[in-house]
Amino acid sequence: MRILVVEDESGITSFLKQGLEEEGYAIDIAVDGQTGLEKALTENFDLLLVDWMLPRLTGLELCKTYRKENKDTPIIFLTARDTVQDAVFGLQAGANDYIRKPFHFEELLERIKVQLRPVSDQHGIFTLGPFSLNTETHQVFKKEVEISLTQKEFQLLEYLIRHKGKVCRRKKIMDTIWGMDATSDSGVIDVFINALRKKMKIQKDEEYIQTIRGVGYIARES
Repeated sequence: MRILVVEDESGITSFLKQGLEEEGYAIDIAVDGQTGLEKALTENFDLLLVDWMLPRLTGLELCKTYRKENKDTPIIFLTARDTVQDAVFGLQAGANDYIRKPFHFEELLERIKVQLRPVSDQHGIFTLGPFSLNTETHQVFKKEVEISLTQKEFQLLEYLIRHKGKVCRRKKIMDTIWGMDATSDSGVIDVFINALRKKMKIQKDEEYIQTIRGVGYIARES
């Protein structure tokens, strides 16, 4: 697996290069946003690690331009910004995830693994915490108790669980589940998400299905 690290702080690039190479990844480095964008567009990478504040071109601008070229390689932002709105800006620009500085290497490694993990379908069964979804029998269980869902509710939950740990954007959900353009979204997704949470009896302190305002949703292990 080949990863491009776009970061201008030499201490961080050395730390990431050494640690990730020890984990078996091939690492390329770009120390400014423009160079990083050019490398990302002309070479093949499995994932991009992009700092927010970069010389010549910010990480946000890099991400937006990269996505306009219909590139779907996962992007993880490395950022010292710590507000929710900043995180939303990054995700709206096309990032798949973000991690705040300073960070633990082990956490970054797990986030990388999530983005690089292939979508698996082992006997049609997917899990999320105490929930299991069987695509062959079209059943959902919370431990041993079956949950009755409509067809669209099942499809929505399946989509979220299949992309567990990854941000699912509203437009992509609409296109996939309803076959509608994002401009047609009049809150229908929110209605179905609320119905899922109610039927699955997800408590407020449980993060199995999280809303990322202005972006979409993410299924996480609580």
